[in-house]
Amino acid sequence: MLFHICRSKIHGCVLTDKQLEYGGSIGLPLELVEASGLYPNERVQVLNLSNGTRLETYVIVEEDQVGKVTLYGPAARLGEVGDKLIVLAYSWMDEEEAKSHKLVTCRVDGNNRPL
Repeated sequence: MLFHICRSKIHGCVLTDKQLEYGGSIGLPLELVEASGLYPNERVQVLNLSNGTRLETYVIVEEDQVGKVTLYGPAARLGEVGDKLIVLAYSWMDEEEAKSHKLVTCRVDGNNRPL
């Protein structure tokens, strides 16, 4: 049997930009992607602590944008600049993997930099 386990998490990043005219995704700085163990184009769930919405999208790495977190496309309608977000990634694991898995949590400072 396989279990869908939360593998990686960015906790408390702040939305800094919204771009409605785009196909849809979340743009994250390379520094946060690497610190959290996320992958470019990986499917993620975005939880908005400020308004309670949840959405699924994929990661775009913003290599030259330190501290910038952007909701693109339709997702941009689900947040406002200044909202606090949690970004989660999940993986399928067998029972042994699930029992030994340790969630990677990347907490951030007020400038969206890993702590």
